[in-house]
Amino acid sequence: MTDFPIQNLPYGVFRNGDGPVSIGIAIEDFILDLRVTATAGSLKSLPPETRRACAAESLNALMALTPAHWRELRARIVDLLSGEPYLVPMKDAVMLPPAVIGDYTDFYASIFHATNVGSLFRPDNPLLPNYKYVPIGYHGRASSIVLSGAAIRRPAGQAQDPGATTPRFGPTRALDYELEAGFFIGTGNALGEAVPIESAEDQVFGMCLVNDWSARDIQAWEYQPLGPFLGKSFATTISPWVVTMEALELYRAPLYQRPEGDPAPLPYLDSARNRVRGAIDLTLEVEITSAQMRARDMAPFRLSRGNLKDLYWSVAQMVAHHTSNGCNLRPGDLLASGTVSGLSAESRGCLLEITRRGADPVALPTGELRKFLEDGDEITLRGYCERAGLPRIGLGTCSGTIALG
Repeated sequence: MTDFPIQNLPYGVFRNGDGPVSIGIAIEDFILDLRVTATAGSLKSLPPETRRACAAESLNALMALTPAHWRELRARIVDLLSGEPYLVPMKDAVMLPPAVIGDYTDFYASIFHATNVGSLFRPDNPLLPNYKYVPIGYHGRASSIVLSGAAIRRPAGQAQDPGATTPRFGPTRALDYELEAGFFIGTGNALGEAVPIESAEDQVFGMCLVNDWSARDIQAWEYQPLGPFLGKSFATTISPWVVTMEALELYRAPLYQRPEGDPAPLPYLDSARNRVRGAIDLTLEVEITSAQMRARDMAPFRLSRGNLKDLYWSVAQMVAHHTSNGCNLRPGDLLASGTVSGLSAESRGCLLEITRRGADPVALPTGELRKFLEDGDEITLRGYCERAGLPRIGLGTCSGTIALG
């Protein structure tokens, strides 16, 4: 079953052999080359700014346009696919980063993740008092974002071992993944101008998968008082295809229902539209294969399955809050959801939660145990929408292998 039916049409950037870099659109097992399509005159009915953006080597120029431009291009592509467009077999393409990412912000939008992690470090006070009022986030490192398939080197840093009175410096002993969704900013906003929540999603071009690799021992030592730093900045992996918000429209869901007694969002974070359709019914899965599993040709082992609709904070709320102080978002900026976890044990989105900080190791089919990731482990994220009577819309995969030491 393909992730990329004609109802999806995600954007990516690729090279076919020694040819030039092109923007492409995935259709089943093929890629529509937009550069060739634009050069051939097949997009001449579109505005010149759209045609120029389609001939570029990254998605930034296309992202900088408006939702009206995006919708018009999508409609034209659907028409073209009914004829004989220039298609490249996906197996022959080398995928490249979809956009030049100027800034990257990682949120903490899952209350289940925040509660589970908080209970490990602060059993008497797992959820800090600001969580239900403000979408928590931190500014990540855009320079270390890598594309799916890139090897991940085990980072070194300071950590304080249990019972020790001083820290050590060396390779992390608690390397983890984080299952996240990413949102690419489109048009953006001017410096000093906040984006109202009613129009916040107009700033979002599309979605990808994100694995925000984390060194938990380094993170635990350094995060106070200013939050994540070297325990996060060594690598973040993204998937190559950007699925547009238009393609996901039929898979909308009501925003997570806050339990009775939780405060309502402040007015700048609340709208009727967001309450009714602020969530996306997107299934998210994580699989692992160890080096030993691959040597024995064993199938991947699923670690978790969750859903994006379980987030406490929506992407519209993230954008509205991010810009509420006048911060400007620019085309190609990436916002990530933070680890996506649900209420059930099988929906926990990282090993820190699944193993309870290493206390309950995961048993792999080989008999190997995992508290955290070992060298040679490969993590693969998947995301897809499915509803009765509708096609499956997928985000593809996002994978990374821990380099052998």
